[in-house]
Amino acid sequence: MHGFGGGGSLRSLGIALALNAVYTVVEVVIGFSTGSLALLADAGHNLSDVAALAVAAGAVWLASRPATPNRSFGFKRAEVLAALLNAVSLVVIAILIFVEAARRFQSPPHVTGGWLIGVATLGLLINAVGAAFVFRRGGRDLNLRASFIHLAGDAIGSFGVVIAGVVIITTGWRYADPLFSIVLGALILASSWTVLRNSVLVLLEAAPPGMDVTEIGRALAAHPGVVEVHDLHVWAITPEFPSLAAHVLVQPGNDCHETRVELEKLLRDRFEIDHTTLQVDHKAAERLLSITAHAAGR
Repeated sequence: MHGFGGGGSLRSLGIALALNAVYTVVEVVIGFSTGSLALLADAGHNLSDVAALAVAAGAVWLASRPATPNRSFGFKRAEVLAALLNAVSLVVIAILIFVEAARRFQSPPHVTGGWLIGVATLGLLINAVGAAFVFRRGGRDLNLRASFIHLAGDAIGSFGVVIAGVVIITTGWRYADPLFSIVLGALILASSWTVLRNSVLVLLEAAPPGMDVTEIGRALAAHPGVVEVHDLHVWAITPEFPSLAAHVLVQPGNDCHETRVELEKLLRDRFEIDHTTLQVDHKAAERLLSITAHAAGR
């Protein structure tokens, strides 16, 4: 995915939000009139998309606000919080779909397959367009990734509803409706896991996925003149904003400033870590026991 800017992200989210808001109203009305759980489940997911996209857009706006002395990183983690909220909402929606599908399996209602196919085809197109806009701006941003999962899940869900409609028309098998609802719920649950996990890891200030802190420490310690590296911390403000802090000891006589510049370059070139705080000091010289003539004569 490409990188993104706040303005482009807001435009992409705004387009997806408008399309989904209109489609959700249509889908709810027709879902109730036809009695289709698959259609209502898809509408419920779309309704969550509207809220999720609104939260995501708000988070993008907050994250673009300038930093202040008391908020030195600004509101960058607003997007991580939005991603966590959206991931949790996906899990809740999946559970609700499972519960309702179980009830429908016991007594499957009559569903009009033609309506299913028509409305779901429209939903497939709308969600595919929205997902494409968000995907284009995504990058490593968890907030936009969560929004993309909402939209892509809806697109695939709509495709499943189309299949359910075809099965109902051709075979009259009414269990196809709740069955594809369960498939959609499982898809939503599975796709939300990565965003949920990565959001929690960022908030817990764990090392970003794919970064081996031990390897980073060894690379620093192996640099010429470095004696010891300790208090090494690697975390992420956001997934695209990794940070590092460490205390480095160098041999007496080495230029601390020059060593720090070299280590910063190593971290930037090899590990793609630009935001670093390195405290570089000389290793204390070992003091040998010495006995003066005056002390020996006592």
